[in-house]
Amino acid sequence: MRNPLIPKIEAQLQGLPVPVALQLPAGERVGASGAKVTLSFQDWSSLATMAAGQIGRLAEDFVESRVQLQGRMRDLMEVAARLLPGHPGEQSSSGWWGNVLRRARSLAAHSHAKDAEQIQFHYDVSDDFYALWLDDKRVYSCAYFREADMSLAQAQEAKLDHICKKLMLRNGERFLDVGAGWGGLLLWAAEHYGVDATGITLSRNQHAHVSREIERRGLSGRVRMLLCDYRDLAAEPFDKIASVGMFEHVGRANMPTYFARIHEMLKPGGLVLNHGITGSSVHHDQLGAGMGDFIEKYIFPGGELLHVSHVLREMAGAGLEMVDTENLRPHYARTLWAWSDALEARLDEARQVLAATARESDSAERVLRAYRLYLAGSAMSFEHDWISLHQMLATRPGGSTRSGPMTGAQSAYPFNRGYMYR
Repeated sequence: MRNPLIPKIEAQLQGLPVPVALQLPAGERVGASGAKVTLSFQDWSSLATMAAGQIGRLAEDFVESRVQLQGRMRDLMEVAARLLPGHPGEQSSSGWWGNVLRRARSLAAHSHAKDAEQIQFHYDVSDDFYALWLDDKRVYSCAYFREADMSLAQAQEAKLDHICKKLMLRNGERFLDVGAGWGGLLLWAAEHYGVDATGITLSRNQHAHVSREIERRGLSGRVRMLLCDYRDLAAEPFDKIASVGMFEHVGRANMPTYFARIHEMLKPGGLVLNHGITGSSVHHDQLGAGMGDFIEKYIFPGGELLHVSHVLREMAGAGLEMVDTENLRPHYARTLWAWSDALEARLDEARQVLAATARESDSAERVLRAYRLYLAGSAMSFEHDWISLHQMLATRPGGSTRSGPMTGAQSAYPFNRGYMYR
């Protein structure tokens, strides 16, 4: 007797934008003869997952080798987007009990020890692995394609400069980079704007890499990289602060603490730029259809996304005044596709690099499969406005209404955007 799932699957295949074929557990093949994407299933449970539109669980089956894939990631993502049962950014619970559960989970996931463990899980996979598909500066955040024909490397430099210009960095100012990664912004700000720069990270690999770069570039006198939690940084207030791709790891419950620390570390009248991924729904918790669960398990444990309105409310609650907010969502889609294409072009090298540091014989292949889906799936999510990316520029008001370029400004910000684009 033919499995009753097959007619439903065949009907799904008819409406897909890319021709797809399926190799079923019993050996039968269904779908297009000239398929661009072929999925091979070991058991019927994975097929049921696909029929239900549970894309995240299907991705897990691929990582764990219960499903095999042939075809381009770009084609696969066109198929995945069509299989989803609805908008995956609007599937979170917004009731009071859902809010209580979210807060409880957030508190449990973001102790000092948990945050360090979670950051190292992601960023310490392998520096050489990341170097295969990032630009030469290893900038691991949304690029800024100021011109349409920019390469990824050019767009990343444009992003670094865009941030420095927004912050109005000046020679000799004390600058803090919260979650400095592999040092792209930290070193750019020091070398191009002459700031005295401090970066912090919880990644041991990143700390070691940036420390070597500081020494190699002769910047030891005015640039430093600390292995430090943002909650523990003891320092005199900074003139300017940037946080790029970091606050996604902070957690909903810790947002008041996070922005209070930013306020405390920023001089009155100073500027802070918070650049990070945001949710598309005001009730956003994580992506639905199993996609958020997949990212939690394989990529970013402890990651939480908030709507930009929630972030701005938390900033205001800490005494920071938002003066400019910019949405770079399509820029991140293009960035992620560039990373995905770069990884897809070097899969054999990636396997070798990951195998050199793998603790288990099959873990390298699992990591590679997870990152292939993560990069392409994230690109798709930004394209479809399921998640977004915002740069939020804020100031700590200085109190005096006669300081600054305009009466009442209370900061260095001139209350127009012209200076950012000169």
